[in-house]
Amino acid sequence: MDSMKFLTSPRLAAIKGLVHGFGQRVPGAREVARQAARDAWRAVGSAFFLRQVHGCAIATPPWNDPPEADATVTGHEGHLLAIETADCLPILIVDPVQKRVAAAHAGWRGSAARVAVEAVNRLIAMGSDPRRLLASLGPAIGPCCYEVGPEVEEAFGAQGAAFFKQGPSVRKHLDVVAANRAQLEESGVRSANIDSLDLCTRCREDLFFSYRRDGANAGRMISVVGFSRASQL
Repeated sequence: MDSMKFLTSPRLAAIKGLVHGFGQRVPGAREVARQAARDAWRAVGSAFFLRQVHGCAIATPPWNDPPEADATVTGHEGHLLAIETADCLPILIVDPVQKRVAAAHAGWRGSAARVAVEAVNRLIAMGSDPRRLLASLGPAIGPCCYEVGPEVEEAFGAQGAAFFKQGPSVRKHLDVVAANRAQLEESGVRSANIDSLDLCTRCREDLFFSYRRDGANAGRMISVVGFSRASQL
């Protein structure tokens, strides 16, 4: 089985004890990718996956059977949160002071439902200060390629108009990264504390799977975040 390679955020990489990464494509079925991610992080923690349904429900590990949710939070060392994507946006959020993390899966439906806001609010409810949170937005389909229909504009409402631009055809293109960055800022996360990799999954076939490009049989990349078991770092 091929090992999984990960891209990292310079902002998150500076946090002591934190492990994170935005996984690149691994040949094979989705379970192959999941196992590759588990193997990559086995020494520092256990990866917990979700049954992602393009909503805004939040789950907190541990669990044996993955729950239906699109965001997850934890304050336990060794609990690594895993998000699967193939054009949707993986969002990793970290409280470096209280050692809490959140991860979210944001396609257009999750973004319209404000899943990033729900994740931040859950961290705030746990005692985190949003001004101290750090967030990284991973590879996703870019506004260069994300052509959407009118139902997507309707789902975002008037407040989302700034994230849609006219494409070369009659349909508009959505900037899902900009939409989620704005939602994080609205939730109290400082703009200076948010970074993004700005890599389009549809354009970069060499690095990523893309549902838009590859179709229903597209594999999934896996992004992971969590604090290492205390004994490891």
